[in-house]
Amino acid sequence: MAKVYVFLANGFEDVEALIPVDVLRRGGVEVVTVSTDEDSQVVESAHGVGIVADAMFGDCDFSDADLLMLPGGMPGASNLYEHEGVRRAVLAQAAAGKKVSAICAAPAVVLAQLGVLDGKQATCYPGFERLLDKAQYTAALVTVDGNITTAEGPAAAFPYAYELLAQLVDKATADQIAEGMRYKHLME
Repeated sequence: MAKVYVFLANGFEDVEALIPVDVLRRGGVEVVTVSTDEDSQVVESAHGVGIVADAMFGDCDFSDADLLMLPGGMPGASNLYEHEGVRRAVLAQAAAGKKVSAICAAPAVVLAQLGVLDGKQATCYPGFERLLDKAQYTAALVTVDGNITTAEGPAAAFPYAYELLAQLVDKATADQIAEGMRYKHLME
């Protein structure tokens, strides 16, 4: 079973974190939500929703991660970048050639500033692409380049989640979950 860690920092965008968590869990992926707040397992979203994370950052060993996922939102993405442990974990994961994904502001605010997107194709929330100065900005809903998957923003949360599920399990499972959630019906 694939294992994913989702970093939650105060100010994260609700749907960009929770839709992928939901879709991945429906597809049989082990997902661990991780609070980056040193003092609380409860993380507050950009819209004031308190989410109880599965684990505290300091209690996790990310060496078994198949994917590290970074939701966007502001100031959530900035809070992720400011967290030294998150920066170290993302850099180690990327250096090992393992999967890293980010959505909305997080590709630009976190991955680009860490150099993870250098020479890669990537997307992000419009307006943040100026930070992708060493990447090729695609403006697509979802962009996959090797071990890095990026997505544009809240509306991309479903296609982003299905893409990650296809990578971690298989396309048939992702299609089955998308159909069951009536996503495919939306696209007809």
